[in-house]
Amino acid sequence: MIEISGLYKRYHRQRRVYDWVLEDINLIIPKGVSVGLLGRNGAGKSTLLKLIAGMDTPDRGEIRRHCRVSWPIGLAGGFQGSMTGRQNVKFVARVHGGRYNVEDIIDQVEAFAEIGDAFDEPIKTYSSGMRSRLNFGLSLAFDFDVYLSDEATSVGDRAFKAKATKAFKDKVGQASLIMVSHGEGILKELCQAGIYLKDGQAIWYDDINDAIAAYHDETDAAREAREAREANGTAPKTPAAKPKPEPKPKPEPTPGGSEASDVEIPAGLTLPQARQQLREIKAEFDTAKADFEQAKADDLIPRERIVYGDALNAARERLHVARRRVQALTRLRREP
Repeated sequence: MIEISGLYKRYHRQRRVYDWVLEDINLIIPKGVSVGLLGRNGAGKSTLLKLIAGMDTPDRGEIRRHCRVSWPIGLAGGFQGSMTGRQNVKFVARVHGGRYNVEDIIDQVEAFAEIGDAFDEPIKTYSSGMRSRLNFGLSLAFDFDVYLSDEATSVGDRAFKAKATKAFKDKVGQASLIMVSHGEGILKELCQAGIYLKDGQAIWYDDINDAIAAYHDETDAAREAREAREANGTAPKTPAAKPKPEPKPKPEPTPGGSEASDVEIPAGLTLPQARQQLREIKAEFDTAKADFEQAKADDLIPRERIVYGDALNAARERLHVARRRVQALTRLRREP
């Protein structure tokens, strides 16, 4: 059993204090119950996993673990970069000690990770996928009561994903899972209950299907609100997919003779006005990027997701032009 009482967490970066990522979380995760952790990007899913694992500390509150809990499988951190994969595994195996045979642990991890000769290369030369494979194999080599998974089954090619999923299924009955995944199928297959994170709050559902439904309600409401703003003209419309237009003739460069100046500047546009336009277009780009990331997180089919990709590309191009205009006008102001 894991008890979470009065948990608060936020981050402090570069002298800025951010709002609470998690605010007054109170939960009891029963023994033997596998739980799916859901929420939109930035809701605090990975943060909560790290807190449960003891990899991070809360600002307030406490977590009491009445069982053996793994580190988050799927996170690529935690290894010593100058040491090889084999050396890292040996170090962890020795730290755990007890009834484990170090050489057996090394053999299990090497076979499961399937990274070949890279197992004897420094970790700093690994890709993020290779690190995650090693982390996955190392976690499963030990017997925990609760395994924490942060998108672990999305690592690697199709064959490795199937292997990872089977490994989790084999653990069911012996141990339980707390799993973050955008794949609803794997959550329904492996989890009984769900925790839904929204606006810093955590809501417990005895049935994982109810948690998934709550997540869908939020994403559907956000999409409807976005469409309403577009219809009212208060947000940039998401363009439909359309054929690529014919390239326009390259405009004559403005005085200055550099690439930054090689952009059309509307007559009468001043530098303050250009900077204001840049700020507005940057806000549009940030919105388009967030919408695109959310579309990926919602597992939309490619035909539906391409609309958001087109909107992001269009916003990126407008941002590029706006920046060049500011650069050109700044250079012209400095010239005698």
